[in-house]
Amino acid sequence: MVRSLYTAATGMIAQQQNVDNISNNLANVNTIGYKQQKTEFKSLLYQTIQTRTTTANGEDKPISAQVGLGTRVASNTSVYTQGPMLASESISDFAIVGSGFFAVRGADGETYYTRAGSFVWAVGANGALTLATSDGYPVLGTNGNPITLPANVTPDSVVVGSDGSLGYVTAEGTYTDMNQSFALYQFNNPGGLEKVGDNLLAESAASGVAMNEATTQGLIPSQIRQKYLEGSNVQVADEMVNMIIAQRAYQLNSKAITTSDEMLEQANNLKR
Repeated sequence: MVRSLYTAATGMIAQQQNVDNISNNLANVNTIGYKQQKTEFKSLLYQTIQTRTTTANGEDKPISAQVGLGTRVASNTSVYTQGPMLASESISDFAIVGSGFFAVRGADGETYYTRAGSFVWAVGANGALTLATSDGYPVLGTNGNPITLPANVTPDSVVVGSDGSLGYVTAEGTYTDMNQSFALYQFNNPGGLEKVGDNLLAESAASGVAMNEATTQGLIPSQIRQKYLEGSNVQVADEMVNMIIAQRAYQLNSKAITTSDEMLEQANNLKR
């Protein structure tokens, strides 16, 4: 009986964490570049009640008697499927089509990665207009330096090609290449990226080393869409179904605890 109480309790804890994850998905349904997270479970240790033995006739029993001791959350895995393309009126909004990530330089000087392309033009440390995130982190080009505009070039004249190359159109209508391109990186295991908040991801041992699309052979290059944003890939209907399933599982585990408690009470009353 005590085993059943503990096992059901682990189920309730696991389902609560599942609901927490579903709530986070729903909360970020309108977050640009957000990727849905899926909760995965694993069983705990098994207790052997009876080992493999023989019958009275000497025949082997091939199966032992083992009882599981519950479950726990194994991981919250991000699903890196392509999100919907959302049209935008801002010329500094960009969406990635493919497996790439934008690179930005954090306040600590480290490089972080993101799929959220809602950028702005801000005055950088050297006084030049620099492409940055809404938090002021500069967006990096393929050379590892922040993307900046030449003097006397306005943000309204900037044109970005599908390959990430940047240029601008003069007052006479002439296109001029800026010799700068977005740095797009891919990972062998993007699900292993460490989430640090503010739509930023950090490289980890699980994700593998960041691979620059411009210098790494064999990668399928991503494409950039100007005046578009990549929406969240969260499906609200699926999340609501998952929430109902998690709620029912939570109720069943609580019912198991109630049933075990009633059985223990009946057992205690036998001596009276």
